Amino acid sequence: MSSRSASRTCLALRHVAFEDLGTLEPLFRDRGFRTRYIRAGAPCPSVREWLEADLCVVLGGPVGVGDTESYPYLKTELDLVRMRLESRQPLLGVCLGAQMMAHALGSRVYPGKAREIGWGTVSLTGDGRLSPLRYLEGVPVLHWHGDTFDVPSGAHLLASTEVTPHQAFCIGRHALALQFHVEADVSRMEEWLTGHACELMQAGTDICGLRAASVRNGSLLAGRAALCMNEWMEGAGL
Repeated sequence: MSSRSASRTCLALRHVAFEDLGTLEPLFRDRGFRTRYIRAGAPCPSVREWLEADLCVVLGGPVGVGDTESYPYLKTELDLVRMRLESRQPLLGVCLGAQMMAHALGSRVYPGKAREIGWGTVSLTGDGRLSPLRYLEGVPVLHWHGDTFDVPSGAHLLASTEVTPHQAFCIGRHALALQFHVEADVSRMEEWLTGHACELMQAGTDICGLRAASVRNGSLLAGRAALCMNEWMEGAGL
């Protein structure tokens, strides 16, 4: 049993079952968080519950912030993200979640110059090297996205790649947006490869190569991601 209080709540918006907190979930549990997932299209938490949660996370998914007509639940999620940001309470966005944070802050979200799928390092900015992301320097992370975003006004760009110059940003110590995946549990990578089979085929991705890269890089990323997220949570008062 963790020595930390077990009464803290993490609310996580999850859009597909296999894109969950992954390797971060036991880390959160050890820090005393009880995680509740909200499925795509399921009733969202009340505004009060969302704003009173100790930590909120918006996870990835194959839809985009511009798909609100086809997926109306995204409108509610975007409102919740905006209100959480305005409250300055801890918020973590991953992939789609990062795009939703950018959109909620008034920035443009749009198709990137190329779909980015696979393992690769990110280049940290000066701000990035002073942030918890420094633990990820030189460490391959999992990229899986087609859209990108402009960095919101008042935010600090933390990381880039050649394909996607805007990979991560933060606002103060309470809000962290990551276009890439640090949470992916490679022991469950077959779920990703199967769940995104159509996208991988359209992108011409070498599935066997992606699987092998996941085996090579998963353990290192999990360890560094834990260091990164522990420091971010400490800074966010968690």
